[in-house]
Amino acid sequence: MEMKKINSGRLRAIGYDARARVLEVQLDDGSTLQYGGVGEDTWRRLSSSGAAWSFYRDNIEEEFTATRISGNAPAGKNPLDELFGKS
Repeated sequence: MEMKKINSGRLRAIGYDARARVLEVQLDDGSTLQYGGVGEDTWRRLSSSGAAWSFYRDNIEEEFTATRISGNAPAGKNPLDELFGKS
């Protein structure tokens, strides 16, 4: 999957596979999250958003389930927990 570099909030890169309907996002801590079932319209809106981090939080993070496919987060811990003050 080709990743598009981005610098918005904690987002560093985003990529989309239209055939598989899979979105990948790379965060500033190096972790990569994958979201399945993401439509092309959602991808277009994210990739063209002037506030991609806000769009991601409001429309992807809250609507789709993430699978961590790489990163530095400890096992069993969601890399986004720290962002929302969860321990």
